[in-house]
Parts: sequence; structure tokens; C-alpha cells
Amino acid sequence: MKQILLTNDDGFEAIGLKALIEVLKPIAKIIVVAPAKNKSACGHSLTLDRPLRLVNVDDDYYKIDDGTPTDCVFISLNNLFKEGFRPDLVISGINIGANMGEDITYSGTAAAAMEAVLQGVPSIAISQVCKDKCQDINSSWDFALAKETITKIVSLILEDKFPLGQRRFLNINIPPITPTECKGIKITKAGYREYGNDTHRHFNPRGEEYYWIGLHPLIWQESTNKDCDFEAIKANYVSITPVMLDLTAYDDIKKLENWIQK
Repeated sequence: MKQILLTNDDGFEAIGLKALIEVLKPIAKIIVVAPAKNKSACGHSLTLDRPLRLVNVDDDYYKIDDGTPTDCVFISLNNLFKEGFRPDLVISGINIGANMGEDITYSGTAAAAMEAVLQGVPSIAISQVCKDKCQDINSSWDFALAKETITKIVSLILEDKFPLGQRRFLNINIPPITPTECKGIKITKAGYREYGNDTHRHFNPRGEEYYWIGLHPLIWQESTNKDCDFEAIKANYVSITPVMLDLTAYDDIKKLENWIQK
């Protein structure tokens, strides 16, 4: 039976993770390793300054105390599987909130998928877009469209093969609609996110100053062909973006060579 390693950045008890388990259990053996608490926006961070505990909470179900999604993937791939064996797929999600445009670089959800492909295992990051700062997502949300989408994509991968090359993963974003409202799936590029300053300045009871970073609204620059992830979601499509870890700006190499020689 095929094996799938699941993780996320919302914590081992997250409703999105439980939705993934529910829909994928019939088609593969599921192993879960997730952070003990919410680690949203932690990026591709690996914990090097303290030891980490892999805690068994149920059969094939683990949490890592104060660990990041990257820690979860790194530790599980190198300790829970016999030498020479790896899962067929790593899936990170279902994240509560979008991971589109440059937010991919902040995302703990995407980071887990990054770590998997660095370790040579195909991976998917899947996120549920919210209508209003995720306040509409609660225990009654059924993730119907996300479940339908991930079942289709995983079945295609397990029946055939992963569609991307090395060190590349699929970044899936699900619009906040029902399956009947969805117009289909679009293969997209990562859009250009626009950021504001949602930083709140406060004082604690001792008069000490502190800051709390809030959530920015989903604002982006329109693409010429309206083919980015943000625009697909706005038009009620599921967005699937192929993401690669090579961050080299190849178009600028020659320009930089000419510049440095001046």
C-alpha cells in the first residue's frame, strides 16, 4: 500500500489536517507528524538551538513539541522510515488561509513541502483560502472542495507519477466556495502580492512597549494574462502552481556580470 506523510503548520489537532486524514485514509497508509502548536508563517526554519521531542499521540500519529513543519518532515523522513525507504508522497495542509504569491516564502505549510522535495520526496502544499481573515473557518467547515481536489490530485500521482522534476512541488489553493460553485482547476503562476503595514503598537501593564503583527488583506498586482494564483481564486477556480526551490534570477546574471566589470 502506498504511504503518505502528512504535516501542517496549524498544529497536530488542526481541523484541516483531520480533513486530509479522513479523505486519504481509504487510498493510502497515512503517517502524521505535525507541530504541537500553531507555527504559521514560520517559513523554512529548522530548529538547531535546542533538542526536539517526537511524541507518539496515536498509531502512526506524532507531534513535535515546539517544532516547525520543516522539523517535522526532516525528523520523520530520517527516523520513522526504514533505511532506504521513504513515503510515496508528503502533503502539507490543509492550511487555514491562503498561501499565494510571495506569501509562499513565509508559509510554514509551503516550507514543509519544500523540505520534502529537498529530501527527494514528491510533495504538495494545500491551503484553504478564507473570505474574511479566516474567521469564516470553524469546526463546521467541511472542506468539501479541498477534499475533492486533493483526492483527484493524489490519485493521479499514485496511479502514474509525480508531474514535476526534482526540488519542485505543487502549491494548491482552494477558493472559499462549494464544489458546485467551482469552475474547475487552473494551473497558475505565483502572483505579485502587495503588502501593507498591519503592525499594532501596545503597552503591557508594566508600561513596556510591544508590537503585534496582524494579517494583511489579499491585495495583488494584476497579471497581464490574468493567469496568477490570486486571479484564479477570485474567479472561483482551484489554483495549482508549480513551485521550484531554485531562486536564481537567471535573467539578471549577464546584466550583473556587465555591471560588476564597470
